[in-house]
Amino acid sequence: MSVLYIVGTPIGNLGDMSPRALEVLEQVDFIAAEDTRVSVKLLNHFGIKKPMVSYYQHNLRERGEQILRRIQGGESCAIVTDAGMPCVSDPGEELVALCHGAGIPVRVVPGPTAALSALAASGLPTGRFAFEGFLSVKPASRRERLEEVKEDPRTLIFYEAPHKLRATLADMAAAFGGERRVTLCREITKIYEEYIRTTLAQAIEMYREKEPKGEFVLILEGAPPKEGPALSFQEAVALVVQTSACGVSLSDAAKSVAADSGYKKGELYKAALEKR
Repeated sequence: MSVLYIVGTPIGNLGDMSPRALEVLEQVDFIAAEDTRVSVKLLNHFGIKKPMVSYYQHNLRERGEQILRRIQGGESCAIVTDAGMPCVSDPGEELVALCHGAGIPVRVVPGPTAALSALAASGLPTGRFAFEGFLSVKPASRRERLEEVKEDPRTLIFYEAPHKLRATLADMAAAFGGERRVTLCREITKIYEEYIRTTLAQAIEMYREKEPKGEFVLILEGAPPKEGPALSFQEAVALVVQTSACGVSLSDAAKSVAADSGYKKGELYKAALEKR
């Protein structure tokens, strides 16, 4: 029994291909590719000759079992996608789950990913984010999903094709409001790489006449945090007592609640001590 390698490949600039990725592709017995016609160009560029099998959305069940049997028979396999990291918003996740279920070792060779590259360059908050991938091509389903995430405070990441961009921006503005900030990341690492930091309303206006070109990653600002009701002093004291009951010192509990509530630590500590 051998190994399944998840191998990241460039999303545009071939200079981003890592030495380890090349080493693994040269050493494995065969390669599972989303589209062999695309991947063979990459392999030819680096002078790699390996047998390939296609593994994509419409043959993943049958082909996945075939790949599994070959690995169980002692062959090693590398799975690649057309560009970027396979197995993320990608049929490869099924093969990874299949291998884990069969006890086959899975190893990852990290590489470029459009989602995180766009997030890093977006100029929007990066501390907490959610990857949404491609929205549905069906308008009703797309709008339903946008309604589900419109109150999410995390930065949201979407993939979008140029011919759907206008409709998606319009639906986003309807769900989130035209003033929600968005960064349109286009053709990442390629010749016409571009980052447009704007609002949904301004993006709609920009592409009203201008034809969208290239693959897009949309980095959308999260919803503003909701202000919860302020704690009364007695509620804050009760929270200090409750926190200290979990093994935290009364002093540390009072300090923590004071920082969140605005009440003075000493007053909270004294009241909690009397209540306890």
